[in-house]
Amino acid sequence: MKLLRILAVLLALSLMIGEGFRSWGQERPIPAWIDDQLMGALLIAGAWFVGQPTPARRALFTGAWGVSVGALYLSFFGKMLQPGGDYSSNIPGGVLTLLLGIAFAVSVAGFIASLALPFKFRE
Repeated sequence: MKLLRILAVLLALSLMIGEGFRSWGQERPIPAWIDDQLMGALLIAGAWFVGQPTPARRALFTGAWGVSVGALYLSFFGKMLQPGGDYSSNIPGGVLTLLLGIAFAVSVAGFIASLALPFKFRE
């Protein structure tokens, strides 16, 4: 479980920092970049709280992975369906799509693992 918590924090930081780099100087509207910041914060909070597991904390952790899957699904497949579109980004479109695909795959794996791995709850 510790590995999954570390993976959540690494994904969160990469999303938050990556979105910051991608959007820097691009004058993107707030909703276009804040989702990654919120998603990252939720993953970090979930990873932190599940360190002392309870059913509610596990639900938060799994929910954070689920939010990540949902947001990255839309972003990744949106880029796949419109290759070469205007991404308002400091990162080239092909590289951006690849990075989003990796993040999406990690999120799916993290979501499944957060459901499947056994937890020892503290009473």
